[in-house]
Amino acid sequence: MSRKYSEIHVKRQAIQDISFHGVTALFAFLVFALLFGIVLSLFQGSLPAIKTFGWHFLWSSDWDPVQEKFGALVPIIGTLVTSTIALLIGIPVSFGIAIFLTELSPRWLKRPLGTAIELLAGIPSIIYGIWGLFIFAPLFADHVEPWINDHLGVLPILGPLFQGPPMGIGILTAGIILAIMVIPFITAVMRDVFDVVPPMLKESAYGLGATTWEVVWNIVLPFTKNGVVGGIMLGLGRALGETMAVTFVIGNAHDLSASLLMPGNSISSALANEFNEAVGELYTASLIELCLILFLITIIVLSLAKLLLLRMQRAEGRSS
Repeated sequence: MSRKYSEIHVKRQAIQDISFHGVTALFAFLVFALLFGIVLSLFQGSLPAIKTFGWHFLWSSDWDPVQEKFGALVPIIGTLVTSTIALLIGIPVSFGIAIFLTELSPRWLKRPLGTAIELLAGIPSIIYGIWGLFIFAPLFADHVEPWINDHLGVLPILGPLFQGPPMGIGILTAGIILAIMVIPFITAVMRDVFDVVPPMLKESAYGLGATTWEVVWNIVLPFTKNGVVGGIMLGLGRALGETMAVTFVIGNAHDLSASLLMPGNSISSALANEFNEAVGELYTASLIELCLILFLITIIVLSLAKLLLLRMQRAEGRSS
């Protein structure tokens, strides 16, 4: 009797195992199906624009719905520049906050500061946009942009990037607002991965006379580099796709300018502003092609990040 029960139990476990494997595999392949479906639907929706403009759509700065002339150059540049500004500001600030929380902060401050960072990450983007438009932009126009014009606008090579009327809204403002938005995400990931470094490694380095900076640079960062890059990519993904906050402060102008102080546009803000009012097949298809381009930019950026991690791992293997 017990033998028969044991055989039934084993068969039942085998069936459960096979069912569990099949269900989890289905969920995994569902991700690929969703990605393929998104790309296919975007490609089909943008087909009229692709047939009409071809590759010229990527480097044309035209955007004239009346004459049905469309180009993606201004939104593409706006998206890449604002995201770059956000990372240039956000990465060092996030790194500093994460190091302070894990290595230098007194115990009584660690929890309130960590909670404040998590609260910043949970604030809706439209609140950042309203704050940026009504509070940050006027202060930036009155107190910061005149100084930028006077001190950075006169530089021989970089000067044209910082010349322009102090309006408060523009590419630079959008980049700064994006930096404020991505800092909590990058900081939270960095803090979590820094916390998993074995204390023995750090204590051994301190015991040999290493400074805090040497411990961070030679012990913590090499041990957590994969997580740090992942956090940065998370912040970059947020910056590339951010819509409402950027729409409020970027100026929404389809003009190509060398100055970061001038209004511009991004792919997400162009979609938010114009998709509802798009009239005609070609206009709608051009906006959908912008969606496709943003999707491809995100895939390329993530792929480059993965390649960077693989190269770092291979270099580590050769050095050892």
